[in-house]
Amino acid sequence: MHNGGKMKRFIVLLILSLMLCGCAQHPEQKPELKKITLIIFHAGSLSKPLEDLSKEFKEYMKSKGYDVEIRTESSGSVDAVRKITDLGRKADVIAVADYLLLRGMMYPKYTDFYIAFATNEIVLAYTSNSKYANEIDADNWYDILTKENVIFGFSDPNRDPCGYRTLMAIKLADYRYGKNVFKELIENNTNIKAEDGEILVPLEISTNGKIVIRPKSVELLGLLESGTIDYAFEYKSVALQHNLKFVELPKEINLKDPELKKHYAKVNVFLEFKNKTIPAKPIVYGVAIPKNAEHRDSAIEFLKFMLSEKGRKIFEKNYQDFLPKPIAFGSVPKEITEVIG
Repeated sequence: MHNGGKMKRFIVLLILSLMLCGCAQHPEQKPELKKITLIIFHAGSLSKPLEDLSKEFKEYMKSKGYDVEIRTESSGSVDAVRKITDLGRKADVIAVADYLLLRGMMYPKYTDFYIAFATNEIVLAYTSNSKYANEIDADNWYDILTKENVIFGFSDPNRDPCGYRTLMAIKLADYRYGKNVFKELIENNTNIKAEDGEILVPLEISTNGKIVIRPKSVELLGLLESGTIDYAFEYKSVALQHNLKFVELPKEINLKDPELKKHYAKVNVFLEFKNKTIPAKPIVYGVAIPKNAEHRDSAIEFLKFMLSEKGRKIFEKNYQDFLPKPIAFGSVPKEITEVIG
């Protein structure tokens, strides 16, 4: 009997042990998500669409077993590229407002490929409190800006494509209106000069106070809203995202229309600090995965998601138009080519 009691206790303990093991391996228990951090350097004008895209992507990656933290870092696009090329910083994705920066400064040394994917246009943004807000339109905007008590701004052309595109647009206005718009607005108020169609941007830009320059165009928004400046040259998407009033410039000026690329090419900008000439072209954004990306597979997933129909809708909801079809250059991963066709 004594041995039989021991045997019963052993059997009971064995059953309890097996039950506990069964609970620990319950099939409904979800596996722990693998944590990954994606670092994205991007143009300031992409802040809002990338914020919305990142939220959706995070949920999408959970279904694939990943808990993705996305760290976005906004700057002028030239600065974004230089963080990688000059400072040696690591990023998983870089998205810029001018795809030609990826071609000229990153490919092929710092990235295997780049993709042109979105477009935009230059507008003149303002608020109800801007001087002459009730008078300004597409025919008199340059006259309004020349008025003595009006202050306007644009981003630093040495650091941000919106800045050098603003100079291009103002120079193109000379041809559109048959007037010396560039001389009146830029040469008379800064040390930026133009010789025929070439705009010469010095390393150190000085102004007389009529023009305010900031490293990236979105940094002018607070100055607009506070009344520090009256007008700012911005991308249309940014003006719409922030509910600003704006003058829609003629297509011969706004750098939007691909049909006018030969007309835009009458103008170029020479950046002294890079000893580089940038031709005026229709605005096209670009994205790439740097060679030093720490999470390349997840970065590819991000680009697939961004360039998919869902990603396109998120961008367009934020007034950022996609190209009819993204254009890929270089050794593009097959996973991405399958998405863009």
